[in-house]
Amino acid sequence: MRVDFILNPVAGNGFALQTMEILKAEAQKRDLEFHIHQTEHPGHGTELAKRLTKEPGVELVVAVGGDGTCNEVAAGMVGSEMPMGIIPAGTGNDFIKSAGIPQDPMQAFEFLLSHAPRPVDTGKVNDQFFLNVGGTGFDVTVLEYAEEEKKKHRGLTPYLLGLIKAISHYQPVDLILREGEREERGKFLICSIANGQYFGGGIPICPVADIADGLLDLVLIKNVPRSAIPRYLPGLMMKKALTYKITTHRRVEEITLIGEGLRINTDGEVQPMNQVTFRVVPHSLLLVC
Repeated sequence: MRVDFILNPVAGNGFALQTMEILKAEAQKRDLEFHIHQTEHPGHGTELAKRLTKEPGVELVVAVGGDGTCNEVAAGMVGSEMPMGIIPAGTGNDFIKSAGIPQDPMQAFEFLLSHAPRPVDTGKVNDQFFLNVGGTGFDVTVLEYAEEEKKKHRGLTPYLLGLIKAISHYQPVDLILREGEREERGKFLICSIANGQYFGGGIPICPVADIADGLLDLVLIKNVPRSAIPRYLPGLMMKKALTYKITTHRRVEEITLIGEGLRINTDGEVQPMNQVTFRVVPHSLLLVC
């Protein structure tokens, strides 16, 4: 069997690089044919993955890194018949939790060698590839503050520190949502569009989301006073977001968000937009999960 690893050497503050050395030794021990391709700039993972889907002899392409690396590699493989695997070695590693992939890198390696790939959903954010969770609101403020903390911490810690800072700077999001002929307007604490269940280093924004159901999950949490935010956070961490009276949840194929100066999260990357459309692309990625 030939396995091609796409490695982000800076993922997890160098943890991915350390992980790859262990994987290399293990692959050699098993007499696996393998090749290692290191990303060198943003978007390089997508370029490498696209090339590998067309290269003779390649049987499995594996992303080694965090959610950003997974996003790039999946974007290059979507629509192809080449299976993808994931070795989690980044900061948050959110998508693997919805895909049932072990958190430990070596357990994930065993997993991808012993499980068959299956088709899962991806999405589009306007014309951009989308894999896990996107949206706008309080979570975007958290992400922006967490970005600086990622240079010092791994796992959930950067997001928890970002969350603490975000509470004191929070502003509600004024949104128009369009779904076909349906239109809704309001001020919201969080508007998340989920393919996967988790974001922000392990926050279960939509515990019932299914990456293979052919739909996206829209989670709307209405605006509350800033002083009330801490009251809802423990429940959010305990998978209770959908039980709040201020929460609306429904499954959609496509949803458009409109608002002045929106900050849109797409798989952890934040971009300014005034209008954005999320749509599902069912069963478009072959993933070992």
